[in-house]
Amino acid sequence: MKLIGPLLFAAALWVGCPPAALAAPSVTLKAEVYDSDGVVTLGDLFDGAGSSADVRVAAKPGLSVVLDAGAVQQLARRAGLDWANARGIRRIVVRTGAESGTASAAAARTGNVEVLTYARSLSTGEIVQPEDLIWGKAAAAPSDAADDAEMIIGLAARRPLRAGSVVSARDVTAPQVIASGDIVTLTYEAAGMMLTVKAKAMGRAALGEGFAAQNLSSKRTVQAVATGPGQAAVGPGADQILASPSTRYALR
Repeated sequence: MKLIGPLLFAAALWVGCPPAALAAPSVTLKAEVYDSDGVVTLGDLFDGAGSSADVRVAAKPGLSVVLDAGAVQQLARRAGLDWANARGIRRIVVRTGAESGTASAAAARTGNVEVLTYARSLSTGEIVQPEDLIWGKAAAAPSDAADDAEMIIGLAARRPLRAGSVVSARDVTAPQVIASGDIVTLTYEAAGMMLTVKAKAMGRAALGEGFAAQNLSSKRTVQAVATGPGQAAVGPGADQILASPSTRYALR
């Protein structure tokens, strides 16, 4: 009789535990993602989507659409699928066509070239978002045409950009994070020592760009390199950034 209470308690715990069979099935992102009907689904994106293959992810009004990988991962999870994204992919480009090769895909290879274009007009300084880029066709691609949306997203327009124009690497630059007159924190690091001081920016700068700054205490003007909004490096740290053209700071 004394075992009835513990047995009932254990039974209640067992019933409340979800069986392992209900675990979300793992799916794999397709190496090349295509869509042929203008509606991107989980089945278009993943192998092994099963009964969730028809779940709608996004509309694709043009030749392509760029999706945020984090948002796709959450949608897949809500649909009962588990995408680990072990490679840390941030953007997914979905193009028109089919994995087996449709007539339209063949025409794209033998006819007009596929190029990245602007889906809308952008003003100077405006940050390029995933939905601002779309794949289109042109008779020929300029030598500096961008072929990777990931390299353009998150950068700022150097000048007004017209909708429909071909995306070029020279169209964009790193976002401006320091404006003339801003009060910034200068950081000096060397041999395990770090010092900070407040200064006034004497010019504007994007991430990784140099600018003049005036120490608020000593009034001395020094050369600094922008490392973030209101932040800059001086001394060896600044020299290292300027000496490494491949160094790129990202706010996204």
